[in-house]
Amino acid sequence: MTSTASQPNVPPPATMTLPTDPSPELPETDRLGLPLHLRIPASMLGSFLAGVGMGLSQGSMMAGLRFRAENAHRLPQTPTGWYLYHKSKNYHMMLGGVREGLKMGTKVSVWVGGFFTVEEAVDRLRGGQKDFFSTVVAGLGIAGGFSLWHRFPVITAARTAKMGLLFGLGYGLTQDALSLLQGRRLAYVDFILGTKRKERRAAAAAAATADGAQTQLA
Repeated sequence: MTSTASQPNVPPPATMTLPTDPSPELPETDRLGLPLHLRIPASMLGSFLAGVGMGLSQGSMMAGLRFRAENAHRLPQTPTGWYLYHKSKNYHMMLGGVREGLKMGTKVSVWVGGFFTVEEAVDRLRGGQKDFFSTVVAGLGIAGGFSLWHRFPVITAARTAKMGLLFGLGYGLTQDALSLLQGRRLAYVDFILGTKRKERRAAAAAAATADGAQTQLA
């Protein structure tokens, strides 16, 4: 009768799993899916181009009207004179359009950059909550600063504040709608729907179930 020697139970070697490197994703709290250091320059660049376009149109038209008014008393009498007149007029219109375009583009980009900066500041003051309330505050703040800078009368300042309120509300709700479509959660939506209360109740029920199971095993 042969006996076999008992061999010790050796646990199998543990397999090491290397952590996978997830693809970098933008933080879920960023507005419009862009971080602040990209959102502000992009918005300022877009607003600058829009301001340049508006300034070119307005500046060239005003320069043409000014040229006509300044030379109304000395209109040319010959075809060559009319040719030189229109050539000089077009030059003044182009120069006036470029000047006004650069000026308006700079102004618009500065105010737009201030709007996004105030919006981000209000978000951080509210503990990172990013919703339409911060956008409304930014719209009203920029409208008030714009009125003070240009020294508008009360009626004009009130009209400007109304425009800032409507713009902030519309733009803020649009951002919130995009956030919901991207699967992001908003504090006031959770409050209305009671999502956090349901999650707290579910977590409490799960904790109570786990405690009961541990008690039975003990």
